[in-house]
Amino acid sequence: MTDSADQISASYPVPTYRFRVAVDGEEMAFQGVSGLSLSFEKIEYRDGMGGRFQMPGQREALNISLKRGVVSGQAQFYEWMNSISLNKVEKKDISISLTDDAGTGLFVTWNVVNAFPVKLTAPDFDASSNEIAIEQLDLVADRVTVQFHQ
Repeated sequence: MTDSADQISASYPVPTYRFRVAVDGEEMAFQGVSGLSLSFEKIEYRDGMGGRFQMPGQREALNISLKRGVVSGQAQFYEWMNSISLNKVEKKDISISLTDDAGTGLFVTWNVVNAFPVKLTAPDFDASSNEIAIEQLDLVADRVTVQFHQ
């Protein structure tokens, strides 16, 4: 069974941007997200009798990387990065959602609290390609919560 040209053009190429990142109500698409992890410092306590005990300490900061983003006509990450001055930065809440192939249905959403940018990398420039507007954006945040969708 052959597909018509309209069916093929509607389904190909297979979409590679499956993460939606929302900041201040604006959404962007990214190919990769890393660093969404929860971790705590480990505190070791030794009593006077030779006993050794371990317990969780403070929550460690999140180091999140957003890779290969398409932000056509949106300069908010560049403006956010350039607004940092004299150790002052506006911290923002961000939501990162994993979507289905069509980009409409949500599987999981990570809500990142008090994030701010620490590094913004531009793509390698190539006249034959215009797909990527941000190669990598590194953020630091206080915490993350996870929401699973039906």
